Amino acid sequence: MTTYHQSARGEPRVALVTCSELADLDPDDRLVLAPLATRGVAAQPVVWDDPDVDWSSYDLAVLRSPWDYALRRDEFVAWAAGVPALVNPADVVRWNTDKRYLGELSAAGVPTVPTTWIEPGESWQPPAETGEYVLKPAVSAGSQDTGRYDLADPEHRELAAAHVRRLSDAGRVTMVQPYLRAVDTEGETALLFLAGPEGLAFSHAIRKGPMLTGPDLGPDGLYKVEEISARTARPDQLAVAEQTLAAVPGGTRQLLYARVDLIPGPDGKPVLVELELTEPSLFIGYADGAPERLADAITTHLSRRS
Repeated sequence: MTTYHQSARGEPRVALVTCSELADLDPDDRLVLAPLATRGVAAQPVVWDDPDVDWSSYDLAVLRSPWDYALRRDEFVAWAAGVPALVNPADVVRWNTDKRYLGELSAAGVPTVPTTWIEPGESWQPPAETGEYVLKPAVSAGSQDTGRYDLADPEHRELAAAHVRRLSDAGRVTMVQPYLRAVDTEGETALLFLAGPEGLAFSHAIRKGPMLTGPDLGPDGLYKVEEISARTARPDQLAVAEQTLAAVPGGTRQLLYARVDLIPGPDGKPVLVELELTEPSLFIGYADGAPERLADAITTHLSRRS
């Protein structure tokens, strides 16, 4: 028999985990509240680092928008390890919050954006060849501390080196990637997967327009505003997404959701930019039935906790 931490109305309780700057949740996430209520689930936003929260009083804690963790990753990972019934689970959080997981996926045969990693304290100079590159920290959220640099421009070369020094001085690992020009025309495709009775199932896809217009010049908010529209996923994109998910340590049955972000490479074939398993926007407002599918995914995980 299932034993729930019941609300005053006798419903199972679910925490939708967020941060203090979005204490009432991102508007897209709020779309799941009504479908959960109709399924007899009492869900509420809860700030992850609120010291007064009793996480054991919830039947499920669903990571949604704790987007302020990037500068406190160790604290966040430790917090996740202490939360009962967290999804996605703490070991996934530990693995996925450091983008060096891309190296593991590449080694497993997943087509990924070529990436160079610069450890804190390592010297780095922009490569001699010209071209556009993206620099960002290995631990980040919302495209913070991310810049685009044209290495044919002497000023950009100086700014790129300064960007790496700034991250290094803060003890952060830097990622250097070629800028994939197809994002300027085709955009980025995000494929969303949600849990079902048999495991993760494809739900919907969206297009993200180009976001990086130039060098990173400092903080500009919790996240960068995105240009989003619905998109139909192509078979080759779905194939890369499935290949990516098949390489997740521990398998995908443990996951409530996954977002696979793809951009066409120089040959036009999709390559992985990021695999979002910790706190991705799920864009459920851009696909018919997606809020209901997310609610069903949550109830599926509730049933597994019985």
